[in-house]
Amino acid sequence: MITLTFPDGAQREYPDATSGRAVAESIAKSLAKKAVAMTIDGELRDLSDEIRADARIEFVTREDPRALELIRHDCAHVLAEAVQTLFPGTQVTIGPVIDNGFYYDFAREEPFTPDDFAAIEAKMRELIKADRPFTKEVWSRDRAKEVFAGKGESFKVELVEAIPADQDLKIYHQGDWFDLCRGPHMPSTGRVGDAFKLMKVAGAYWRGDSNNPMLTRIYGTAWATKEDLDLYLHQLEEAEKRDHRRLGREMDLFHFQEEGPGVVFWHPKGWSLFQSLVSYMRRRLEGDYDEVNAPQILDKSLWETSGHWGWYRENMFAAQSAGDEAEDKRWFALKPMNCPGHVQIFKHGLKSYRDLPLRLAEFGVVHRYEPSGAMHGLMRVRGFTQDDAHVFCTEEQLADECLKINDLILSTYADFGFEEIVVKLSTRPEKRVGSDAVWDHAEAVMSRVLETIQASSNRIRTEINPGEGAFYGPKFEYVLRDAIGRDWQCGTTQVDFNLPERFGAFYVDADGTKKMPVMVHRAICGSMERFLGILIEHYAGHFPLWLAPQQVVVCTITSEADEYALQVAAAAKRAGLRVVADTRNEKITYKVREHSHAKIPVILVVGRRESAERTVNVRRLGSQAQTSMGLDEALAALVAEAVSPDVARTRAVPSEWQPSAEVQLDGRHDHEMR
Repeated sequence: MITLTFPDGAQREYPDATSGRAVAESIAKSLAKKAVAMTIDGELRDLSDEIRADARIEFVTREDPRALELIRHDCAHVLAEAVQTLFPGTQVTIGPVIDNGFYYDFAREEPFTPDDFAAIEAKMRELIKADRPFTKEVWSRDRAKEVFAGKGESFKVELVEAIPADQDLKIYHQGDWFDLCRGPHMPSTGRVGDAFKLMKVAGAYWRGDSNNPMLTRIYGTAWATKEDLDLYLHQLEEAEKRDHRRLGREMDLFHFQEEGPGVVFWHPKGWSLFQSLVSYMRRRLEGDYDEVNAPQILDKSLWETSGHWGWYRENMFAAQSAGDEAEDKRWFALKPMNCPGHVQIFKHGLKSYRDLPLRLAEFGVVHRYEPSGAMHGLMRVRGFTQDDAHVFCTEEQLADECLKINDLILSTYADFGFEEIVVKLSTRPEKRVGSDAVWDHAEAVMSRVLETIQASSNRIRTEINPGEGAFYGPKFEYVLRDAIGRDWQCGTTQVDFNLPERFGAFYVDADGTKKMPVMVHRAICGSMERFLGILIEHYAGHFPLWLAPQQVVVCTITSEADEYALQVAAAAKRAGLRVVADTRNEKITYKVREHSHAKIPVILVVGRRESAERTVNVRRLGSQAQTSMGLDEALAALVAEAVSPDVARTRAVPSEWQPSAEVQLDGRHDHEMR
């Protein structure tokens, strides 16, 4: 007999080799009908699997989030059968589950196109409706190779040969069709449901090797319900509208070109946006952090000491100095990270326990090699700026420092409109440095911090990622959700026992002994470029006034208002607003449409009457309405609105804005406003 323990702690005895389905039926017929899989000691398994030892058991229904991977996995198998039924002679290769869906790679002389999707989807619905059971068999390698070779499935034969000898070779049937697969699967094809859609095709080399044959990859998505599918498709539609690369062109923010692969060419408006973000972050650090700047290029010996040369060399840009003398022939590397440089700054001069915690921050430009196919606008580049900081502290100070970093990260995200945050604690991996005692202490500290974070706000969720910590210490990962429901991992807090030891960093403790500091790596935006890409898509280019690269444009209806428009623009500029005047001889409708397309938040429209009355018509991005206001009143409101959230928290904004003598409308204006 075996003893099974259920989620509520209850235990029951069953005969050895009882199947999961039989256990479910013994509890309730309705459970057996609803269950699509089970977990045995946390591992997802087929319901048909026999249980041969005492274990913890839990049944998974189709509504369980864990079932989504099964739905997608089964849908990939249905896709493969549909393709081979409709297009005889097509070979199937691999079909894994990926984020938000699945894909399957096919070998066929004539590649598939989206025009084939309608027929394939129709056949898939037919197979799902047939509700054929998934059944599993374990085959010998010889039998599997013989069967697949007989079917002309040379790629499957190669896969069989690659499976380690100590692993079972599983074959899953759905009716007459079968495939090599690790599993698990749901009970039948009918459980897939109808909430799926084929999305796109792409070329893919077999096993990712350009020396191998090119296959056709069909991507699909599958969800538990039609509502979930519709929500996802709407999200994709919104994401396309918000694509930061397109908006970057429309708003004239930046561009990329072949001569500088993976590095950003910032235009004036984009650089203004970048500097606004940097200025905001500098204000948030003021008083707590000392800003430093470490060299951009360093001798490889430093990177050997840090370990980067050994662990990270393939991702580093290196160059040999050009000197003729032998001693000048040295290898250097562009820094991929700021941390080794910060350790050097910490080591320069003797440090006492009274100097700790020492917080060093840098907006450091780093370079990392990314394959050309992996680069994606601002989201993944080869050269980027990190809002990086390193805190050197004692073990006793570690918890407080992690909490301070957490508060800074969460309040920063709130200022940019990100309200749903997940904080994940990643614990020790198998390969790591440092003693178990040190890891025990660090993980205990961070676990307590995580509990405090969870209790601090109902908008924060926390999770544990077992074994996903850095090799040098546990870490927090901060994942934020944007306006259309996508998750982005940005901030990190990482505890490091490795670098201080490697570089011999120490401080003098109260008893006069040398002690190694704890080094905490932290980033809030992470890559400033990537964070700006996220912000562009989060706001769809409709930035809040304080962040917008160009806040106001003054547009004339008639040339008679040109002089007044220039005066208004000059007054707005002297009040601290980022503004231009548009006095072109174009229709006002054309001007408004053009500036709206460029996502300018505020358009001030002026004509003959406004010039005479010293008023402006205020038009907001995304609105057809116009509001007539006195100039001083309008500027006062805009100046107040343009105050960043962090500044607004620290000082009261004047209820009235009074133009100084230099901003009075006396006919003077700056030539750059023309």
